[in-house]
Amino acid sequence: MPCDLHVHTTASDGTDVPVKVVEEARRAGLSALAITDHDTVDGLLPALDAGTKLSFPVLPGVELSTEEEGHEIHILGYLFQIDHSELLARLALFRQARVERVVKMVERLRCLGIPVEVEQVLELAGEGAVGRPHVARALVQVGAVATVGEAFEKYIGKDRVAYVPRYKYTPLEAVRLLRRAGGVAVLAHPGLVRCDHLIPRLVAEGLHGLEVYYPSHSKEMVWHYERLCRRYCLVATGGSDYHGSDHREYNRLGAATAPDEVISILQELARQGPET
Repeated sequence: MPCDLHVHTTASDGTDVPVKVVEEARRAGLSALAITDHDTVDGLLPALDAGTKLSFPVLPGVELSTEEEGHEIHILGYLFQIDHSELLARLALFRQARVERVVKMVERLRCLGIPVEVEQVLELAGEGAVGRPHVARALVQVGAVATVGEAFEKYIGKDRVAYVPRYKYTPLEAVRLLRRAGGVAVLAHPGLVRCDHLIPRLVAEGLHGLEVYYPSHSKEMVWHYERLCRRYCLVATGGSDYHGSDHREYNRLGAATAPDEVISILQELARQGPET
């Protein structure tokens, strides 16, 4: 059976709590699940606990947000030490930077006459890591736009009037951090970011895999990244990038998966221990 290795919860910008995500994954017939919230591990313990109770494998994961040459690049991490002090300190810094970014975006929106409040956005985020999707939902609430997609297109997408660049952290730094924490590092949805020229450098720093199987990857992209995995001896992973049932239809849970044997490969890579 397949496994979905790219899933978000309310710990970041998903709409389902971790326990519900695990229950839905089991119900959907998946063999395993990885919780990969943006820049936080807050959803891992409840998800792991739910997986134990349901006898359903849940892998600890995270999706680190980075930037290189003006492009937003995400690095997925798996099977790291979830109490690793350096990783937790870096994630705390990311979380604070996310709040500061939202404050700046709200200020720009208010200068445009849109009555969005910082408190409103933070309330939508709840205990999760706040981000642009929460700003988008706030824009829908105040009637500035009809949909979350329109909010990104008109106001908060890259280079739009209320867009604020994220905290600068490079993909190379993210790979190094995950390796030091004993984790497995994978480049997320490479077909979206078009950064193939970075792959050799990332491999040199310890990159373990590419997210080959992704809902919006074309067949040509899949073939291309499968070839790159063979060339650089990388593991080909896959996941849906699920954010909840009210998110994009093509990102439904299990919309893209990896073969079950990928789990054992990731576990073997993690057993090799942290990079010092």
